[in-house]
Amino acid sequence: MTIIDAHVHFSNIQSFIDTEHQSRVDYSGKGLRKEMDEGGVALCIGMGVTETEPEEFPDPLAVSPMMLDLEPEIPASLAVCPGINPYSLDQEGLDRLEKEIQKPAVAGIKIYLGYYPFYAYDSVYQPVYDLAAAYQTPVVFHTGDTYSERGLLKYAHPLTLDEVAVDRRDVNFMMAHLGDPWVLTGAEVVYKNPNMFADLSGWVVGTKADLDEKLAGDHFNHVRHALSFCDHYEKLLFGSDWPLVPIKDYAEFIGNLIPSRHHEHVFYENALRLFPKIKNMIQR
Repeated sequence: MTIIDAHVHFSNIQSFIDTEHQSRVDYSGKGLRKEMDEGGVALCIGMGVTETEPEEFPDPLAVSPMMLDLEPEIPASLAVCPGINPYSLDQEGLDRLEKEIQKPAVAGIKIYLGYYPFYAYDSVYQPVYDLAAAYQTPVVFHTGDTYSERGLLKYAHPLTLDEVAVDRRDVNFMMAHLGDPWVLTGAEVVYKNPNMFADLSGWVVGTKADLDEKLAGDHFNHVRHALSFCDHYEKLLFGSDWPLVPIKDYAEFIGNLIPSRHHEHVFYENALRLFPKIKNMIQR
């Protein structure tokens, strides 16, 4: 089965660099390419984020849009979702974002709820949604737990996405992580709103042994309940949140949670529908 990984990272962020010791991945372009080849991954979508100083995210000084800066060149099989710093969304920032959206490898836009203290429906993001609508570009939201203790969880709760999904039916949205740990709420928001999708990334940090241990116990009962409740597998996407976990191992883990009849959609087809520009980047 060919896979599209709809949520990876490729930025020079200290916490990602530190994570590779826990997950035992090679956090580099070479390492990503190797994991993609081993896991049958045709394309990954990288979430743009930058730090002006190590361990300074959320970073009020980061320039919008935030791109992928781990290495000077982005791998050919890596699409980009430029990240948004709401503190730098002046006209110059919006003009830069519009220029990025027009590039072939830019598949979507990423908003970091919880890291920056604004709700998804805040007026500060409306110009971003206007651009997304004009270019038929999906918007990805971070939801759920934040890796930074400086994050504020109330802004990242998945229930807050319901309002923007209703108000902006002209834009397709993807809820990262299904709002974990509030996955049942996230499932309801996906179930209710035709323009709300979700990726299944970032539920475990570590190795295959860590994945197997949690899957064997009752740790993911809340996820099983949420997936069954949502029952919209045509709107759920595989994502690994690499380098938090090896891609192939996480794909096997998600495959155990998703009924096999839905694998083709969750692991491949849904990403093509939500991110239409990536079709031109894939050689299947």
